[in-house]
Amino acid sequence: MKIPRCEYIPAYNRLVKKIYNYIPSWTIQGKKTTKSLRWIGQHISSPQNRLILGATALMSQPFIDLYNKRVDEETRKVSAARTVAKIIAGTLTGFTVRYLCILAVDKMTKPLNTKRLKNRKLQTFFTPKKLPHSMLKYKQALGTIISLAVMTVTNILIDAPLTQYLTNKFVHNEKEYEKFKEFQKNLIKNNQIMGGKNA
Repeated sequence: MKIPRCEYIPAYNRLVKKIYNYIPSWTIQGKKTTKSLRWIGQHISSPQNRLILGATALMSQPFIDLYNKRVDEETRKVSAARTVAKIIAGTLTGFTVRYLCILAVDKMTKPLNTKRLKNRKLQTFFTPKKLPHSMLKYKQALGTIISLAVMTVTNILIDAPLTQYLTNKFVHNEKEYEKFKEFQKNLIKNNQIMGGKNA
């Protein structure tokens, strides 16, 4: 790896070199590990990657809020509900935008020598003059880049309102569940009292 240098700032060069030396490095030699990593790189697309990130976040982050002893129980529950809502909204929005952008790029990268195109200018809009080594990776990379630009808008118009809506739903359902639990406790308590009197 080539270390970036700046001839005019010697202190910068020393700092970059020091940071670079502290970064651990290793070589993966196992055939199975190498094969698995290569398969993941070739087959896991950007939308699928977003789903995996969302699933792992859903399995860990809400529990951090639920077991935060620095705040009261009500705050913990609301915070966990908001975290779950944010993960679900972000994952759904991120997956959908990435998928649709990659699909749009796929529809607009028809080969230049293709005959009988209904709208040649639109259907070859993203087609490069010099074909890349992997057309599939080109489409996915370009679709992902476009989706990042689109998500600067969807995060405000869709992600934030959806997070707020889901948070309110989860908190409301939690309160209804707490009321139901309290009702059950009172019912059991009354039955026990009535049973004791009858005895």
